[in-house]
Amino acid sequence: MSPPLISRNPDLLRLQEDGFEVAIVANHLVIRNVPYVTQTRAVARGTLVSTLALSGDRTQRPDTHVAMFAGEIPCDARGKPLTKIINSSSVQSIGGGLVVNHSFSSKPKVGHYADYYEKMTTYAAILANEAAAIDSEVTPRTRRVVANDDLESPFVYLDTASSRAGIGAVSQKLEGDRVAIIGLGGTGSYVLDQVAKTPVERIDLYDDDDLLQHNAFRGPGAPSLEELRSRPKKVDYWAAIYSRMHRHVVPHAVRLGADNLTLLANATMVFLCLDAGEAKAAIIAELERLGLPFIDVGMGLHLVDDALVGQLRVTTSTPAMRDQIRAKGRIPLVGAGLDDIYARNIQVADLNMLNAAFAVLRWKRLRKFYVDLEEEHFSLFTLDGNHLLNEDRPGEAA
Repeated sequence: MSPPLISRNPDLLRLQEDGFEVAIVANHLVIRNVPYVTQTRAVARGTLVSTLALSGDRTQRPDTHVAMFAGEIPCDARGKPLTKIINSSSVQSIGGGLVVNHSFSSKPKVGHYADYYEKMTTYAAILANEAAAIDSEVTPRTRRVVANDDLESPFVYLDTASSRAGIGAVSQKLEGDRVAIIGLGGTGSYVLDQVAKTPVERIDLYDDDDLLQHNAFRGPGAPSLEELRSRPKKVDYWAAIYSRMHRHVVPHAVRLGADNLTLLANATMVFLCLDAGEAKAAIIAELERLGLPFIDVGMGLHLVDDALVGQLRVTTSTPAMRDQIRAKGRIPLVGAGLDDIYARNIQVADLNMLNAAFAVLRWKRLRKFYVDLEEEHFSLFTLDGNHLLNEDRPGEAA
């Protein structure tokens, strides 16, 4: 598939990141929507094509300076054919539905192009500069959003953020993870917002509640009035949104219990974003039986002197740290007290977002996406002092 080939080669990736519409068709390098001038002095758009010299999945130095073009006879700004580059004109089928009309020859002084970036931008500039003399707004750098044709990728469209930042190899550490998010209230929906932007294999959502008005003030985005009135299931609402980006967001409008905990068997990482209680205790017991790592989040807020104080908690449970986490009671399994106003749905989207971010950061450090110096399995953020406490490291006494 073309997207992996592009991402693995700096010259092809640079073309894509510069805004060119790059594709690989029938083993040829293709740039679409390149502006040029026709014989009637109209600005049109055509397709540049080059053979592609590869060694495995790596580009080599172009083995020819010749390029091909699909479109009418390209001209200068006066409507005169560009005889300085047109080598021949004849219809030729390349394969994959691609048909070219012209062959170009513009040999650099050194006798060859250094790479495909230099070759394709040279030809694109020759054509586009003539078009720009007629319409200064035209450019071959369309920056059009390109669909991801790699059906093995979890993304609907290409992840150009990772490639632009040069962290594609780091992002690959998250590939293959199958993430389960249990509870799609404020914090859980923000966990989804962040996980959906990673190349995990699959994201399963578990919650049987409807999306209600107070949920709109505690999650990402902005549901419409009509959407709230229709009372969709939380998992269906969030899955519909994030499936626009990630192909494998799977909603389960169920309450997890003794009869359906087997749904979690295929997960590799679980985020627990639900209130304490018997259901949570049963889920944790099953996760421990299955030997699965999980991250539990919690929040406690109180009203003191007409202002809020409280804490955000992230507890990580891995097979190597079960006893220590359990011995210290790091995960509350009893419901919140009457004075905990968060249990009454106070609208604190910023804290939901922060709690989710702490949890996702912890997961990414477990996967070595980020450097993990602390290796803490329990952290507590105190709101009034802006203080973060890290405890429970491997090797410490319980």
